[in-house]
Amino acid sequence: MVSLTTPVCDFGWKAPDFSLPGVDGKRWTLQDAMGPNGLLVMFICNHCPYVKAIRPRLVRDLAELKRDHGIHAIAIMSNDPTDYAEDSFDNMQRVAAEFDFPFPYVIDETQAVAKAYGAVCTPDFFGFNRDLELQYRGRFDESRKETAPEGVRRDLFEAMKGIAATQRGPAEQIPSMGCSIKWKEA
Repeated sequence: MVSLTTPVCDFGWKAPDFSLPGVDGKRWTLQDAMGPNGLLVMFICNHCPYVKAIRPRLVRDLAELKRDHGIHAIAIMSNDPTDYAEDSFDNMQRVAAEFDFPFPYVIDETQAVAKAYGAVCTPDFFGFNRDLELQYRGRFDESRKETAPEGVRRDLFEAMKGIAATQRGPAEQIPSMGCSIKWKEA
């Protein structure tokens, strides 16, 4: 397993559109997922210990952002499930139901969306304002392969709450860290 960190936020970079199948049976586009005050596009998967360490808090924070701040989210799974059966579409459906995801969970089978976004790891977070301009490319919180203690700063939550209020992300952002995207062999 290779651990990578995300690049620095490219403020104002425009979100590329997509149309991907979700575990709910619908096809999801950027506009379908968009909230009134912004959108969090995140690249996650089922098997990554970095994602597993934050999953319950991620569900909690994104439900609150949607309910109280008009920030919606979409989770994209771009890994090649060939060598990681836990990332299969059936298992995506199981995990989304088990954790009651308050956001669409979609599969990027061709990996074209991950490439268009420049996603490098799971989790990789892209926080956009209502004009779909990138304002956040940082970590969820201090968690790594283990869940951080209760009470740590909620970096992603605070950044997205600020974007909802001001449409601008924080100047200081700590990169996300996670498992490399599992690219298909060429």
